[in-house]
Amino acid sequence: MDYVPLPRWRIFLIQLLNIAGLGPIFGAVLGAAYGPVAFLWITFGGIFMGAAHDFIAGVISLRHDGASLPETAGVYLGGGMKIVMRLFSAGLMILVGAVFLSQPASLVAARLDVPSLEGIAFGGFSWLLLIVLGVILVYYIAATLLPVDKIIGRIYPVFGFALLFMAVGILVVLLFGGEYTIPEFTSFENCIADAKAFPIVPMLFTTIACGAISGFHATQSPLMARCMRNERESRSVFYGAMISESIIALVWAAIAMAFWGDVAGLNGAIAEYGGQAAVMIDVIANKTLGPALAVFVIFGVVACAITSGDTAFRSARLIVADFMGVEQRTLRKRIYICIPLFALGLLIIFGLPFQTMWSYFAWMNQTLAAVTLWMIVAYLRHRGRAVWVGLIPALVMTYVCASYIFVSPLMLGMQNRTAAYLLGGGVTLAVLVAMIFKLKDNDAKGIS
Repeated sequence: MDYVPLPRWRIFLIQLLNIAGLGPIFGAVLGAAYGPVAFLWITFGGIFMGAAHDFIAGVISLRHDGASLPETAGVYLGGGMKIVMRLFSAGLMILVGAVFLSQPASLVAARLDVPSLEGIAFGGFSWLLLIVLGVILVYYIAATLLPVDKIIGRIYPVFGFALLFMAVGILVVLLFGGEYTIPEFTSFENCIADAKAFPIVPMLFTTIACGAISGFHATQSPLMARCMRNERESRSVFYGAMISESIIALVWAAIAMAFWGDVAGLNGAIAEYGGQAAVMIDVIANKTLGPALAVFVIFGVVACAITSGDTAFRSARLIVADFMGVEQRTLRKRIYICIPLFALGLLIIFGLPFQTMWSYFAWMNQTLAAVTLWMIVAYLRHRGRAVWVGLIPALVMTYVCASYIFVSPLMLGMQNRTAAYLLGGGVTLAVLVAMIFKLKDNDAKGIS
């Protein structure tokens, strides 16, 4: 069902699509509103944090027989963390599935623009949108329930080439079009329209997640760890896919700044389109590549979303199956697990606006990355390796996620930023002290 050997090139494309989703596209476009400082976060975050996070987390899963992230976290961080991670990871997967179900449906419905269907609303949603949602949902159910090589293993390579074509096409326009100028990085200035409400730390670090570092990736790696034939494939599959995603994010951040003239123009466009990144991407594609090639770009965007949404629900199924001890060879038992997962996903879609969904997804995503990085620290210490590879990113991401709680308007939204940042530092220090004691406890127990 899930342990099916696949060739490395196919695993690479599947992993790239699993982790890419809308993050390196939507997140990069919205994150570019902060200015050229976004280039630094994507570059250094992708190389020293995201790719290391994905690579080591993937190897840990591989060396534990393809175990899901909550199970490996439980090995190195304790039984209590295993329970927390089971609930948190499953919840994040459902949220990701909901986000990546609603957005491609909205984009396809907008492109079709059938007046006879678009003008008729049901509960605030057009019939056209509901029909597209239904079609994508049927695909999600099939991809979640069937063996990994039946749908995912066959169509993902096609989607993978579409994703790469999309990025290369935009890059060619940027480099050789002559019409667009990419802003240079000259300072750490926060260029977003409301800089006071959205400071670079922590908001940029959560807005651009998948292009720099994303905890969601560590939930996807076990899917491919179960399909790898040789451990030597880990570097090109896990590290390579993340670096590729960072390049895609750089391309979209650059075109977002250049297309509207400068960062101020980008901020104006975000306000004009109500933060709907899908519409902005459609506008960019039509203007830069023309209507004919723009269809391929939109196909690539939809493919990115769908191919992360289906594996999000698949990961949720595996996580639930792992901690409930339910074997997955029997279709009936897979269906029992999937019904509540898809029901919850639909409740989120019809209950929350997109921007709210995206904001909570971004914070949960980076919080999961921080926990995964602490697991990596414990793993590296146990293996006698240099823990700094995981420790420095773990401290950075813990501070980002902790300070977000105190700074973000969606959470506490403290106006006294000095106090908010100090509280974030206090939480980070407390986590560090707790981890020191946990590592000493692991040493005493000889965790393996």
